[in-house]
Amino acid sequence: MTDLKFAAIGLDHRHIYGMSEGMIAAGCTLAAYWTEAEPQPAAGYRKRFPDVPQVADLAEILEDDTIALVLIAAAPKDRARLSIRAMQHGKDVMLDKPGCLTDAELDAIEACIAETGRIWSVNFSERFEVPSVTKAEQLIAEGRIGKVVHTLSVGPHRLNAQMRPDWFWHPAEYGGILGDIGTHQIDQFLHFTGSEDAEITRATVGNFNNPDHPEFQDFGEMNLSSATAQGYVRLDWYTPDAAPNWGDGRLTILGTEGFIELRKYMDIGGGLGTDHVFLVNGTENTRFDAREAGTPYFARLKEDVKNRTETACPQRHTLRVMRLAIEAQQKAERLGTLAGETTA
Repeated sequence: MTDLKFAAIGLDHRHIYGMSEGMIAAGCTLAAYWTEAEPQPAAGYRKRFPDVPQVADLAEILEDDTIALVLIAAAPKDRARLSIRAMQHGKDVMLDKPGCLTDAELDAIEACIAETGRIWSVNFSERFEVPSVTKAEQLIAEGRIGKVVHTLSVGPHRLNAQMRPDWFWHPAEYGGILGDIGTHQIDQFLHFTGSEDAEITRATVGNFNNPDHPEFQDFGEMNLSSATAQGYVRLDWYTPDAAPNWGDGRLTILGTEGFIELRKYMDIGGGLGTDHVFLVNGTENTRFDAREAGTPYFARLKEDVKNRTETACPQRHTLRVMRLAIEAQQKAERLGTLAGETTA
C-alpha cells in the first residue's frame, strides 16, 4: 500500500474539512465523497476539493477495494450505523466526535471491531489537530513538570445558531454537551495523566440562554477521578462575538514539580495567533510559540492502516473515552432551562 486512498461519507459537520486536509497532508489521496442529503458544509467541501468526484451511491465507495479508509462526519445519530457498515466492508474508519451516542451503539461497534479487525478512530480534534498539545507532550516527556496529577480543561464554543441543523438542538440526536464536546476533555484527561480508566464523580448540564430550544444544553461540567489523578471540565456555548476565534479553549496540566497551560486558539492576554504554551517549574517561567510543533495523528493513522498498528491512538483508549462520555451524559444533573431555574 504505497498510496493510501480514502473517502468521506457524510458531510454534516465542518470538522470533515480538517479531517480530510489532515489525511491529504499526510500523503493520502482523497478518492471520492458521498453525502446522504445536502448539509450546509457540503458546498464548502466541494470548494476545497473541486477535483474529487461525488458519488450518488454509498456502495460505490464501500465496494471499492482500493479505498482503505473512510472519514465520517455525518449527523451524530448516523455515525455508528455508517461506521459499522464501513467496517463490515473492510474499511478502517475515522469519525468526527462523538463517534456514537448510546451504550448499545458502542456495544455494536466493539463487536464489529472484534469481528472485522478494523480500526475505529474518533478524531479528538482538540488534541489531534492542535500543535500546542504536541509541544505539551514533549515537555511532559522531558520531565519538566514532574508527575501529572490534575487537568483543568475548558471548552467554550461559539453558538452560530443560524448555521445549525435541526439535529444540533436535540441531545438524543447529537449526544448532549458532555457526550459530544466532553469527549475531547475526557480524552485529554486520560492521555495526559496516563490513566487507562476514570470515574465520573460529578456531572451537570444546563440551558441558561436558549429558551427557544428547551432540550438544548448550552452549559456542562464534570469531575473525573482516576487511580493517580483528578480532573475538572467546563463546557459552554457562550463565546462572545468580539472573541477572535470560536472559543478560548484552555488546558492546564498540573504536575508535582510545575504546571503547563495551553491557550490553544487565542490568548486574550495579548499574544497573537494560536498555540500558546506556558511552562512554570522550579527553574523556568517560559512561554512557547507552538504553532510549528506539528500534528502527528494523521501520519500515524496512515501508518496504522498500512501496518495494522495502534500508534495514532490505542483502540482501547478511544472506546473508553466514548463509554465515559456517554456515562457522564446519562448521569448528569439537569439544571434550569432559563437562568435562575434549577430542576433535577
